[in-house]
Amino acid sequence: MRPFVLISGGLALVLALAACRQSPPAPAPVGAARVQMERTACEKGGGIYRSLGSSGGLFCQSVPKDAGRSCQRASDCESACLARSNTCAPFKPLVGCNEILTSSGLRVTECVE
Repeated sequence: MRPFVLISGGLALVLALAACRQSPPAPAPVGAARVQMERTACEKGGGIYRSLGSSGGLFCQSVPKDAGRSCQRASDCESACLARSNTCAPFKPLVGCNEILTSSGLRVTECVE
């Protein structure tokens, strides 16, 4: 009787594992479908999906809640603290070369393409 229990138990285990088997995840969208998915998500979050920079890459650009607020260092802002005006950047991400203040308040030029 014992061998029957082992075979039966083994069969039960195989059936249980087979029942738990999940189908593989669907592949991520590519090409135009991916662009449309990203555009929809961007606009749903209040952003503007556009081409920025000389590379023409597509970005989701949004207005941070603290845009224009006074700042002394990067940690004061959602995006960046602009060095010339000591205000939080009006957009995120900032593209191009901008003078910003680091987390320690040091003035640097950051270029993002």
